[in-house]
Amino acid sequence: MAAIDSAVTTLDADLLQAWPLPMPSPDGDKEERGHVLVIGGSRQMPGAVILAATAALRAGAGKLSVATGQSVAQLVASALPESRVIGLPETDGGGIPAHCVDLFEPLARRNLDAILIGPGMQDENAVCTFVRALLPQFPDAKIVLDACAMAVVRGSQAYQEDGENTGPTRLILTPHAGEMARLLGDDKQTVRADPHGAARDAAKNWNAVVALKGATTCIAAPSGQNWEHAGDNIGLASSGSGDVLAGIIAGLAARGASVEQAAACGVMLHAQAGRRLAQRIGPLGFLAREIADEVPAALASLGSRTA
Repeated sequence: MAAIDSAVTTLDADLLQAWPLPMPSPDGDKEERGHVLVIGGSRQMPGAVILAATAALRAGAGKLSVATGQSVAQLVASALPESRVIGLPETDGGGIPAHCVDLFEPLARRNLDAILIGPGMQDENAVCTFVRALLPQFPDAKIVLDACAMAVVRGSQAYQEDGENTGPTRLILTPHAGEMARLLGDDKQTVRADPHGAARDAAKNWNAVVALKGATTCIAAPSGQNWEHAGDNIGLASSGSGDVLAGIIAGLAARGASVEQAAACGVMLHAQAGRRLAQRIGPLGFLAREIADEVPAALASLGSRTA
């Protein structure tokens, strides 16, 4: 299935039909479809965690838990009746303090399959400290880092040398070019000039699958595998769209996809959902909240079948 070294595989429907997503048995229950935890939101951006969590369910995850700031927890719970919602203490900057990782102990005793951290979070320094404290509690979960939570990998050599991210790849990062430049300590133009090179370097440095978002999204794994998907839908370049993509990827990871497959299929599903909306509504003006609703039909149209 995979491209080797610097070769790049184009993501298309034929590829995904030959790389089927894990599917639950006909008599399976929600546990078989996986448990995803989404951590995010803040006073100023409570909607981001709602968008991401909804997308995770639309991608097929069976159980959803959400952790967000106490100030918006009730709002989030009202918007997500399918979810358990945990209210967390907040820093003055709207972030999540590291000491609250103890509140996740009940979830750590359960079989969490995937965790998404970052959508709508604020106070980057606090978030990075929180992420470093949280990840050791969930050593077997696949981890999707988005938005300011990705900053935990800045200074990548120290990140790996400290033993925080060694062993099998379990991280997925979803930066756009500006975020990638900031994480690499580079400039945006350099990243755009060679997005595949930037994604490959980041994947190796951070022991992560990296989906570098753009008109052409470049995906790289530490093993040297590389994929790309050329988008044709400017309507997806809108507020909240990235939160939905991160949620789709987390949902696929929860239901059993590898980190590579979750990233690759998530990018395709996000694009296909946007294409369906463009055809039905128009090329501009559809909303991020509408993208997730198209994901189940996009899954069917891309030929997902039992692995």
